[in-house]
Order: sequence, then structure tokens, then C-alpha cells
Amino acid sequence: ASSAYSNSSTTGWVLIAPALILVGILVLGLIQIAESSLHVLDRSTFLPGADYTLANYQKILDTPIYLRIVWRSLAGAGLTVVFTLLLALPFAYVMVRTPRAWVRKALLIALFLPFFIGQVVRAYGMLIVMGSSGAINKGLGLVGIEPVRLLFNFPAVVFGLVQYMLPFAVLMLAPALTAIPRETETAASNLGANWWRSFWHIVLPMARPGLVGAGLVVGTLALTDFAMPAMLGGGSQDFIANAIYDQFFRTSDQGLGAALAVLLVALGSVLVGVVIAFFGAGTLGMGGRK
Repeated sequence: ASSAYSNSSTTGWVLIAPALILVGILVLGLIQIAESSLHVLDRSTFLPGADYTLANYQKILDTPIYLRIVWRSLAGAGLTVVFTLLLALPFAYVMVRTPRAWVRKALLIALFLPFFIGQVVRAYGMLIVMGSSGAINKGLGLVGIEPVRLLFNFPAVVFGLVQYMLPFAVLMLAPALTAIPRETETAASNLGANWWRSFWHIVLPMARPGLVGAGLVVGTLALTDFAMPAMLGGGSQDFIANAIYDQFFRTSDQGLGAALAVLLVALGSVLVGVVIAFFGAGTLGMGGRK
């Protein structure tokens, strides 16, 4: 029995070894980034200085543009979570509850099709559709409305993020809604509750784990996104990831870029920790606290 247990334990460690290696590489990279953030760029040699200092973090706090970027990133992530969940919940509910197979298949195709296109291609598509001579402004022109500036502003970035995050949220919500027995809604209907009251008082509370899990995934992905702010923001609506890229590859200030990267990791970790503390981990809790 002891030999069988030992073999089972060894097999388990062998199976998770690749994942542990990948996590170890990630942790090692984060440690090196944190160490690099403590060195200031020597402008005479364009090499990191030898002394350890918090000057890069102080520069972030003292520079208004970096503070604006941080607040813009947080606001963009928050709005993306709200709008994405508002759109994903009815989509997932109809997809799970519809009795028509063709409707379910059509919704599944619409859900998975964006994954085959890619974020950059979708962003280029939005640039074309939302441009001054794009389909939206052409449609407005048909009813006598002058072209509207839809691109290179904060709403355009949020719109792009919502469009990009919607499939992820639906995939997180669908299992949570599937787990809700249809009988609960039927019972509420038999007791006199209309569909809206049944949805609000029964479906929504029981779908809370899916909402929390989807919110965590969407929020962290939006906070760290690079492509949508870069392409739909036109360089004027940068998020933290864009600022990190600029410091590493445009100004070659790796210390400041590393400090921004550490700040991004810290912000994401704090936000996730706060959400889990107040609402639980949702469907990401693996059967733990909801």
C-alpha cells in the first residue's frame, strides 16, 4: 500500500512538473524585474546604475502623466467589467436556456468566431468601421448627421476592450448558469413571480460565482491590455502596459519600465485580493469560498 501511494504521489508531481517550471520561470522573471526597478538609468552610459534606489518609484509618483495613466487604466478596467458583464449575462442566459438548437449553435458560433480572428485584427476592423469614413459615420450621414469622432479617445478604448472581453465573460458565466436548475425558475413562476422577478431574485444571486469569476478575469485582462489602448487610443489614451513598452523599447529606461511593471502587478494583485476578500473567488475558487 505504501509503495502504491508513493508511485501515485510521484506520478502527480511528474504531471504538474511542466506547469511548475512555467510558474517558476514567471516568478524568476518577476524577481529580476523587481531588482531592475531599483536601478536608475545612467544617462551618460545608458546603462543601469549600480546603486539600489527607489528613485524610479518616486519619479512615477511625482510625474502627473504616470498618475493619469494609472487612473485611466483603473477606470478603463472598471468600466470594461461593468459593460462586459451587462452584455455577457443576457447572452449567456439565452445561450444556456434557449430550447432551440439552431439558436444555441448560432450563439456559440458568434461566441467562438472572435477567437479565430485575434485581437489586433479585430482592432483594425474597428478602426475601419468607426473611422470618419467608416460604416457607422456613413450610416449617420444617411440620416443627416455629421461625421462623429469615434476613434482615438477613451470611450473608443473601452468599447474595444468590451468587444474583446465579451467572449471570455460569456465562457465564464455559461457554466454557472447551466448549474442553476431550471426547476427553480419554474417553481418561482408557479408561485406567481414573473420572469423579471425570478431572474432578479433567483438566477442572479445563484449566478454570483460566475459573475465574480468573470469580473476577475475581465478586470485583470483589461487592466493589463496593450493593443486596444495603443490602436484605438491613438497614443493619447495609454494604459500602464503602453507606458511600460515605451520605457523599455523607446526610451531604453529599463529601470523605470520595470518599476511600472511592478506597479501594474501590485495594482492587479491588490484589486484581485480586495474582490476575493469581499465577494470570494467565484468560479475561480475551485469549490472553495463563493
